[in-house]
Amino acid sequence: MASKIYDFNPIQGVRAQDKTNTAEFVKVIAPSKYEYNLQDLSANGAGRTESNFMHKKRSGQVVKLAIEWHNVRIADCAHLLQTFDPEYVDAIYLDAKAGTYKTECFYVTDRKAPLFNAKRGVWESVSFSLISRSGEVRNVSSK
Repeated sequence: MASKIYDFNPIQGVRAQDKTNTAEFVKVIAPSKYEYNLQDLSANGAGRTESNFMHKKRSGQVVKLAIEWHNVRIADCAHLLQTFDPEYVDAIYLDAKAGTYKTECFYVTDRKAPLFNAKRGVWESVSFSLISRSGEVRNVSSK
């Protein structure tokens, strides 16, 4: 029954990113909050002209996952922070645009873990974002 807690987790596994891709994926507890963001990247020369017309010139897109766990036990907090400690991580995550799980390399933003009660062994939350290391490149529009 313990494996059932991972069945509906939007993050199916995480591993330190390396060139060999031989490391095993580690399971993490399901987050309390999982927010998918798709961010556009603009090419040089993008911006609004004096006539107030926008030239976005999208050159690519990156995925940003804002993740948060609430009321986290000390051991679980340590596991999360250690798992997401490498400079780059590969993650199997639920991609809203694709409608399925994908594996991608991410970097991790600043990690935040405010303490709730040390005597009870509970952190209020653990939160950070994962951001795609490389964007999905698109043809630069000349419009």
